[in-house]
Amino acid sequence: MIVAPSLLSADFSKLGEEIKKVEPYADWIHLDIMDGHFVPNITIGAIVVKSIRKVTILPFDVHLMVSEPEKHYMDFVKAGADIITVHAEATHSLYRLIKEIKKHCKVGVALNPATPLSMIENVVDEIDLLLIMTVEPGFGGQKFIESMVEKVKKARKMMNGYISVDGGINAKNVKTVKKAGVDVVVAGSYIFKSKNYKKAIESLRV
Repeated sequence: MIVAPSLLSADFSKLGEEIKKVEPYADWIHLDIMDGHFVPNITIGAIVVKSIRKVTILPFDVHLMVSEPEKHYMDFVKAGADIITVHAEATHSLYRLIKEIKKHCKVGVALNPATPLSMIENVVDEIDLLLIMTVEPGFGGQKFIESMVEKVKKARKMMNGYISVDGGINAKNVKTVKKAGVDVVVAGSYIFKSKNYKKAIESLRV
């Protein structure tokens, strides 16, 4: 299992230090980019991503929770993203956007809990990662939506690349999502609100 700590739940006053603390144990770093429009919260932009890029060699998994991602993705390519994931709900030209991002880095598509898999069935062969949101996007610390396990199982039959889940992941449900077909777990509060980052991350490796 690939473990990607989400900096959404880290201490924003010392992001570099937080990254260094998880770096020896994590596989990727997950960065939630929120614009206050597509989702109600606002987090960080490309300037911050660029500044912390020099702190680690771990892949940056950049999750754009923004409206009109086609206007913004290139800023994050330049900032050092290794994977850029866009929401299917946020663009009118998903296929074109995927093709454009693929010219620069790996590309993922995210689906909100209520969004059906049919939204990506015509692009599934073009993407490197499918991110299934297991909470409503916008805030950390939410409870895992159990019904998303069936969605993962169906997605696994469609998808050859990575399947990732984000939201409410912990040691109690990680085995369930792994069995359903997940390759990557994004965890924020579970890791950064724990007293021992190493122990928290290792408990997700099933």
